[in-house]
Amino acid sequence: MTLSYLDALILGIVEGLTEFLPVSSTGHLTITEKLLGLTVDDPGVTAYTAVIQLGAIFATLLYFGKDIIRLLMAWVSGLTSAEARTHHDYQLAWAVIVGSIPVGIVGFAAKDLISGGLRSLWVVAVALIAWSAVMWLAESRHAMLTDKGQERGEGQVTLKDGLVIGLVQCASLVPGVSRSGATISAGLFRGLDRLTATRLSFFMAIPALTAAGVFELLSETDHLKLLGVGPIIVGIIVSFVVAYASIAWLLKFVSSNKITAFVWYRVALGVVLLVVLAAGWMTAT
Repeated sequence: MTLSYLDALILGIVEGLTEFLPVSSTGHLTITEKLLGLTVDDPGVTAYTAVIQLGAIFATLLYFGKDIIRLLMAWVSGLTSAEARTHHDYQLAWAVIVGSIPVGIVGFAAKDLISGGLRSLWVVAVALIAWSAVMWLAESRHAMLTDKGQERGEGQVTLKDGLVIGLVQCASLVPGVSRSGATISAGLFRGLDRLTATRLSFFMAIPALTAAGVFELLSETDHLKLLGVGPIIVGIIVSFVVAYASIAWLLKFVSSNKITAFVWYRVALGVVLLVVLAAGWMTAT
């Protein structure tokens, strides 16, 4: 199967727009691939979906470069200094590290299921609707904690926060759930303020998406070659540019808006998708 430059451009835009919004990038990419006439469970297409995420990761590294260096230095210092271990950046760094482990283990163990059985538009439709309820409950929980004065900021993130959010992040391996939707919701349930939960979601995206992209790049080389090196490069570059703009927009948006703003879109898309599939106007794979 080959991939045209137009296909690569479209998929790069979709990846960049949806990777960090709580609407599910995998779900949107699966829908888009189907509309483009691609076989969504083809190994090459599945690998391409993961590889162009590297563009979004580069955008995250660039946008949060100073924060990443700060956390890395705090973590290294804390390994040898008791005083450094009392700094909140050391705790935050460990929260990100610990929170990144579960999705790596589950993702590797369930790789065949994720790239095979779960690559169905039926799964995407149901997950879009079902996880919307979780996002709604997360905002309700957040409002209750805020009213009680129990909301916490970035300087109060704990190792337990990282572990819980990391475990919930595993749910995002199901297309349609959304990695950011899962991690931000978990952060809100834990009592983190919306901006902190979102920033932590970005930090946890770096190891998770990098590992997935590099793994697919190395393990599916033969399938990716069939798609063409040029389209792969185009997809990565386009997703980088669009994702950078999406990061800036989302951080500004969540500072004064609830993530339930995305629920209506998710539910509407899920319902439309169910109708389309049930009517036989589109096949699920």
